[in-house]
Amino acid sequence: MTSPVFLGQPKASLIRQQVTDSIREAILDMRLLPGDQLIERELVEWSGVSRATVREAIRELVAENLVQSIPQKGAVVASPSLREAVEIYQIRANLEGMAGRQCAEQATAQEVRNIRRAFETFRKAVESDRKLPMLQLKTRIYDAIFEGSHNETVKDVLSRLQARVTVLRAISMAQPGRLALTVVEVARVVEAIEAGDSMEAELACIAHVESAAEVAIQALRESLKAGAIEE
Repeated sequence: MTSPVFLGQPKASLIRQQVTDSIREAILDMRLLPGDQLIERELVEWSGVSRATVREAIRELVAENLVQSIPQKGAVVASPSLREAVEIYQIRANLEGMAGRQCAEQATAQEVRNIRRAFETFRKAVESDRKLPMLQLKTRIYDAIFEGSHNETVKDVLSRLQARVTVLRAISMAQPGRLALTVVEVARVVEAIEAGDSMEAELACIAHVESAAEVAIQALRESLKAGAIEE
């Protein structure tokens, strides 16, 4: 049976952190979907580690809000509630808008080049239509923008929401046509930063988050109707 979690040949020498990282990546890459059950026996078989090690990994992911422990069911991949998703997108719009504005105002020439490079890598990956780690490539753009904003507080606040933000980003990007729109929206952000247009950069960041929110929240509403998530 092919494992959706441990890509390649499982190694008995995997330590707890490697197991945790493998499960986390499977969730963020959408190989494991919200609501999927994490069956300890299967994880032990796939990874070659002890059941105690698997349980420790699951506990860590529960603490990150990527996994939920449900009575009578066990551990399942978490999905943000509809209310939580709305709140997170509101926070993102405000903070990322601020980061975009400050980046346009304060980024060095090298930091602006880093943003453009990260965006071009993402754009080419989307246009190639190959199964590439799109979430990681998209995250590199955000990292470069936050670096250029020189605002450590924004980075710190959003880092605490990282797991849930990434799950929502994965839901949004998985919807038909969303990747192509993302390229257009983020191009607007990058061009505003390159032009040093702080107001346009802020508006473009907010517009991008709001567009992603609309797509992800609609997907979550469908899941709510199906009883897969909470309101």
